[in-house]
This record gives sequence, C-alpha cells and structure tokens, in this order.
Amino acid sequence: MKACGLCGTDIEKLHGEYTAAMPVLGHEAVGVIVSVADKGGAFKVGDRVFPHHHVPCHKCYYCRHGNETMCKEYRGSNIDPGGFSELFRVPAWNVSGGGVLKLPSDVSFEEASLIEPAACCIRAIDRCGVQAGDSVLVVGGGPVGMTHAILLLAMNAHVLVSDIIEGRLEFARAIGVDEALNPAAVDVPAQAKRLTGGLGPDFAIVASGSPKAIAQAIRSVRRGGKVCLFGVPPRGSYLEYDVSEVFNSEVSIVSSYAATDVETKKALDLIAGKKVNLSPLITHRFHLEDFELAVETAAKGEGMKTVILP
Repeated sequence: MKACGLCGTDIEKLHGEYTAAMPVLGHEAVGVIVSVADKGGAFKVGDRVFPHHHVPCHKCYYCRHGNETMCKEYRGSNIDPGGFSELFRVPAWNVSGGGVLKLPSDVSFEEASLIEPAACCIRAIDRCGVQAGDSVLVVGGGPVGMTHAILLLAMNAHVLVSDIIEGRLEFARAIGVDEALNPAAVDVPAQAKRLTGGLGPDFAIVASGSPKAIAQAIRSVRRGGKVCLFGVPPRGSYLEYDVSEVFNSEVSIVSSYAATDVETKKALDLIAGKKVNLSPLITHRFHLEDFELAVETAAKGEGMKTVILP
C-alpha cells in the first residue's frame, strides 16, 4: 500500500452504522505489486496499480440490467484484509474481472487514491443524466460533495452547494461553484429557486445521509427535477415528507451506490488526462501508526480528504 483514502463509510463501519457490504476497512487503496500468483498474467511485480475492492460478475440478472452494484458477487468481493495495511491481497476474481488498473507514471499515488470516490460520483452523475448547462444543487460539502462539484464544473454544469460548515462553503467558492449556501443562515430551497430563474435546480445530489438534507433537496429541485441519494443514511433513518408534493411536482428520486470498473476507468482517464484536479481535496495526511488520530480528525469534519500513508 502506498496510499489509501479514509472514507466516511470507513468511520460508519467502525461505529457499526454501515450495512451495505462487508465491514472491511480501507477501500480507496493504491500501491505497488510485490507478488503475483499468475506469473504469465497481465500484471507483474513492480507495477503501480489501483485495485477496486468490489467487482461484479457482468452476467447475472442485476448486471444485465445495469444494476451491477447489486450483484451478489460484487458485494462479496473485497481486498484482504483491507487498504489500511502495509500489505494486502487482491482476489483473482477482482483481477480477472477488470478491477485492477495500471497507473500512468505521472499519476501520483495520492491522486490515484481519489479514483474510487471519483468513480462513485461519476456513477451518480451518470445515473442522474446530468448534461452540460444543467443546474445541480450538491447538498453536503464534504469530500464527496466537493468531488461531485469538481466533476460537475468540469462538464460545464451550473453548481450550487449547501452545507452548514463555513469552511466547506469557502472551499466550494474557491473551486468556482456558482453559489455556496448555508441552510443555517438562508432558506436553501428559496435561494436555489431564485438562482435558477425561479424554477429550481434540474438536479440535486445529496452527498449526506441526513434525512433533513434529503428533504432539502426535494424541496429545492424544479418541477420534473431529479434528486439523487448518494450519502449513506445511518441505520434506522426515516424521511418525513408530504409525498403528494413529490407526485404533484413529478420529482424523481434515484439512489446511487458505489461504482464499477466502467466508472473507475473513467475516473482514471479524467485524472490522468488532467481534465479534473482533485488533489486540492487532500488536506490531511497520516501514517498507519497514527490511524486512530486520522479517524478522530476525519470524524470531526476537519478539512476535506484524509489520506493514510504507509
């Protein structure tokens, strides 16, 4: 392992709040191959690689219908024992299924550690069908929210961001979003509509698991708009909302879970081609021996992205 991003889901797993897949810690890992089982395969000792922790079968009912992240094999595959370790193993399943990507020499390990979260955001944006010129409200200005914002700006979308932490709003303004709104100070749905000609954004991506954030997004989008649930709600979360408003406004609600090899390849292409610069997201770096401190820091919401180094 040369670098592994610390994700919010890692913290949720530590607290027993994440139930979507096995509670393996560290899934944004990149590194150098030190041993291979297949001596005549595509990979050799010394290769710099990104190994995706989940790989679908591409054959089952879910995979054939575009729901690869619902595949039984997808959720059953994982690196061992996880990315927060000096050495880890990548299953043959992941290798043969296209889950391992060679890294170009000019892509740093820290940059490469952002492939997985970027891929997840790309899948969400694709599932929404966002096009250049569309308006998008990103609810939640943490690391994945700002990853969404950077990707959306790169495709020439109009981006609004909502968050209650002023430091995150300052970061959003620095990367060039159209407006950064604090729901503690302004009525976000009203402001979002004002900033989009009275209509409301075409899309809202909820990069938070808070039910209040979901409700904010539904109230903000235009008639016929689409809300994407991206952040993982804590166990036992419930949404109280007048469903008649959703029906009367023909608002669509979709969810987006994780990513596949299709999106990881897109993410690497964007990073390697310098079409997006995600490096400013990394604000904290810790070594493995300081893992506990890294978790405490990330849990407080300090800075943006935390990366663990060997």
